[in-house]
Amino acid sequence: MHACPCCGKPRRIAHLLELYERNYRLIQRLVPEPDAPCHRAVSHSLSDCPLHLEIVERDRYTLTLRLTYEFTDESGIRRQPDLWVRLYRDAGVAEALACNHRPPWLAERDGDPAAHAFLSAQWRRNLLLNKWLEYLLDHGHGFIASARPRAMEPA
Repeated sequence: MHACPCCGKPRRIAHLLELYERNYRLIQRLVPEPDAPCHRAVSHSLSDCPLHLEIVERDRYTLTLRLTYEFTDESGIRRQPDLWVRLYRDAGVAEALACNHRPPWLAERDGDPAAHAFLSAQWRRNLLLNKWLEYLLDHGHGFIASARPRAMEPA
């Protein structure tokens, strides 16, 4: 049985949803104006690398964004970590995605290994997102429209 990282008890979907709620609140602090008319922005910190934000998709109830550092070397631009996050505004949760489209899985029964693999991957991605968001906020990152440059790309 897989243990929940927060309490050590067997993992439950409720714990994962609580993590999604915490991530949503942290993203609200990092990006307090998600509907500002911009497509991309960069946050600068005195103690960290520039953080790149890209709004991938805006819908009435969801917002998909990408958070990454960009490094340039002889092979070109490298993005690490490169996290895609979907915010579900009506539910108040944020889910770290593997990519723009989650891998499909169907749980035929409670012990389905594909379901366990999917949920384990969700735990890893969303714990990474949670810890990285806390780190970014601790280092002064934020995307506030008044602090953004005026030459932003329109949405």
